[in-house]
Amino acid sequence: MSNTGADHHWPLTWIGSDRFLARGVVRPVARFLRIEAASGLLLLATSLIAIVWANSPAFESYFHLWETTIDVKVGGFQLELTLHEFVNDALMALFFFVAGLEIKREMVVGELRDRRAAAMPVLAALGGMVVPALIFAAVNVGGEGFRGWGIPMATDIAFAVGIVSLLGPRVPAQLKLFLLTLAVADDLGAIAVIATVYSSGLLVPWLALAAGTLVAVYLFRRSHVWYKPVYVVLGVIAWYAMFRSGVHATVAGVSLGFLTPVAPLKPELKPEEIADQLEVLDDITAADVRAAAFHLRETVPVADRLIDVLLPWTSFLIIPIFALANAGVRIDGGSLGATLTSRVTVGVVLGLVVGKTIGVCGMAYLAAKLGIGKLPRGATFLHMVGISMAAGIGFTVALFVAGLAFTSAALQDQAKVGIFIASFVAAVLSAIVLSAAAKRVSPEERALEEEEDAEFFAEEPVAAH
Repeated sequence: MSNTGADHHWPLTWIGSDRFLARGVVRPVARFLRIEAASGLLLLATSLIAIVWANSPAFESYFHLWETTIDVKVGGFQLELTLHEFVNDALMALFFFVAGLEIKREMVVGELRDRRAAAMPVLAALGGMVVPALIFAAVNVGGEGFRGWGIPMATDIAFAVGIVSLLGPRVPAQLKLFLLTLAVADDLGAIAVIATVYSSGLLVPWLALAAGTLVAVYLFRRSHVWYKPVYVVLGVIAWYAMFRSGVHATVAGVSLGFLTPVAPLKPELKPEEIADQLEVLDDITAADVRAAAFHLRETVPVADRLIDVLLPWTSFLIIPIFALANAGVRIDGGSLGATLTSRVTVGVVLGLVVGKTIGVCGMAYLAAKLGIGKLPRGATFLHMVGISMAAGIGFTVALFVAGLAFTSAALQDQAKVGIFIASFVAAVLSAIVLSAAAKRVSPEERALEEEEDAEFFAEEPVAAH
């Protein structure tokens, strides 16, 4: 089998081939799984560091660090942020930019493109957002913590994928793909809630400037303007305008991700053809090399190139820094009992552990019964329960929403403790249930599943040609 144009990181096997499915789905998913699993462990480590630091004799240094002021002055322009605000409003905007890129790619060329294939994980994600929110709201109705109903809606991709990846072949490949697609749809829902519910004090002139800047990005893109500094400047303006408008600044990152093209500018060109054109030239100039480099680069979508560059930075630097800045909760014996029994903590735990399981699994089976979609191949009821529990590992975005929902430090701490407990319980229960489900699958059934997966991956979709 020819490997012309294959990714040099992969061996000379089917996954390294130039087939549409290998190139467009399997290699990106495999790379994503590796990055997310590793970043999940780093996220856990930095979270533990934050908790230990916040409860150590040097706890004051932890809180003072994040209150450090960053003052940016350019002429008459001045922007003053604490280090904590810089992490949550600026660095996380880059994280949500990458999330926007991944969501758009899934919607245009990935699993979310096929409505029937996407129906199952999207409906499951919807159930996994609505049911936890309703449970939290029911526990906190009439209380000061009611505003935090959006906290248990989130699924942490890094932790969830990390737990499932540790189980290896005991989890069917299609079930892993189901979790990834569900998590992408879940991210989209969380972004919508952040933009519409947790934005306040809207300032129309700044919002208009942000919208106008985004329109300018779209028009430049449609005009095939590929000069990167233009988009960097426009992106910074859009971020600042959104920051001042009252809509959370991370929405600017998501919007810019959605505006990034996911189709290559030069889809018809082949790398070997460009190389052949250079070979026939008697005298190759620097301009010829630059032109060839441009054509080669533009055979790969801008979104793919940006994800390739930025995903390691967001996964291994920005998210761990975010966890370090937000996971530190001061817990003492006097307040621990009150925190554990508070309605906010209980609502978060029940929402993530119980609500996610019921919402994801229940909606998936309802969709299957109604014929809207199919359950992942090789997945039993126990598999679905286990993967639904994994969706209850809500960490990064849940912490982020907790910071937006509450101004009270006490309520934020109660929510954080609930997130920690729920994520740990969901991870352990998910691993136990998925392991038990794997033991119920006979060797013959597992061999048949592997054979069906091989046949599925060997097919070349008509749409690829």
